[in-house]
Amino acid sequence: MIPLKKSPGLRWGIAVLLSAAIAISYFDRQTLGVAIKAIGESITITDSQFSWLTSAFLITYGLMYVGGGRLLDAMGTRWGFMAIMVWWSLACASHGLATSFTMLAASRLLLGIGEGGGFPAATKAVAEWFPARERSTAMGIINSGTAVGGIVAPPGIAYVLSVARWPWVFYISGAIGLLWTVWWLWAYYPPSQHPRLGAVEREIVKEVAPERKETSVSWWKLFGFPQVWGLVTAKFLTDAAWYVYLFWLPKYFYDVRHFNTKDFGYFGWIPFAAAGLGCLVGGGFSSWLIKRGHSLNTARKVALGASAAIMPLMLFVTRSPVSLAIVLFSLAYFGQQSWSTLIMTLPADMFPKRAVGSVAGLVGFGGAMGGVVFGLLVGWLLSNGYGYGPVFLISGSLHVAGFIVILLTIRVVQPVDSTRLEPAVAA
Repeated sequence: MIPLKKSPGLRWGIAVLLSAAIAISYFDRQTLGVAIKAIGESITITDSQFSWLTSAFLITYGLMYVGGGRLLDAMGTRWGFMAIMVWWSLACASHGLATSFTMLAASRLLLGIGEGGGFPAATKAVAEWFPARERSTAMGIINSGTAVGGIVAPPGIAYVLSVARWPWVFYISGAIGLLWTVWWLWAYYPPSQHPRLGAVEREIVKEVAPERKETSVSWWKLFGFPQVWGLVTAKFLTDAAWYVYLFWLPKYFYDVRHFNTKDFGYFGWIPFAAAGLGCLVGGGFSSWLIKRGHSLNTARKVALGASAAIMPLMLFVTRSPVSLAIVLFSLAYFGQQSWSTLIMTLPADMFPKRAVGSVAGLVGFGGAMGGVVFGLLVGWLLSNGYGYGPVFLISGSLHVAGFIVILLTIRVVQPVDSTRLEPAVAA
């Protein structure tokens, strides 16, 4: 039997594998928005209805973000993520069968159920494979998948629409997700079981606290920590802005700047390229501060504050020419994804591994509900003639508010008192 070759950088290959899954997720999320003009030729969709389509996705996405975290804690990362990816790939493909608004809404609900488990799975995998000094860099690599998916989506979808009908956008996206599951099952195992983990890297992975066979932590106990409330609230505020940028960017350029699908294919990828850079810069900057001798608390908060400071520039979008508007969106995408990388690193910084998936799930649920609330408000504002000015006024201030919440509720970024998470022992 030929021995398996040991990889000297296996954990970073796993980070790339997870990044590819997130890229597929963000490609899937862009399909509806980028293809909306083509879909509108056969299914009439108003601004209000579009807001309900985005909310349908986010409602089940948020619920499954919580359930996905518990699923990952219970099933383990390898099998849990496989099940999640298969579901969301089939749900994405189902959009192509839609002949009405109601059928599209049903597909969005199904897609949200699947994709809600993606980031909890990635967060748990980081907690399994990376010591604290590498986590924000690893999350930066993983989170950069959001940019890759976003970069590929506008030109890729525009090309598909130029040669085929709009349902093929969804069929192709679903097929890509199913192919990824084959790669995942071949490449991912827990560190203790991985057949290609070399001796040198095994020593590095040993810096991660050993796994313990324990049940998941009660959500009621998690909400006893102000850190959890702070993370959930901050994510509620900041993802409210992010999901509007993510889902409404194509419609803004179609409706206000009078782009067609081909125009958006040329320019729509630029903000996502900036988002990818933000993922790497935010996580890398925080890791660099730690290596320079700064505390974990300082490294995380300085990077978070710098990310939030960029976001108020969105106030100037409606008064800017097209080229400057694209630059401002790019800066906002950069700041948001730098922020998101760091926020999703904090659960692994502060909570034991058996609770990380659950905490990340609650945080993601908060973010999705922020997207639902603000997304419906955006639909109402646009349907009633208020335009995008108030939308960008509100969204440009939410990250600053989120950073204030973090400062008030997480006084020091450090491991929590895990004894408070233990089951009560009868006297």
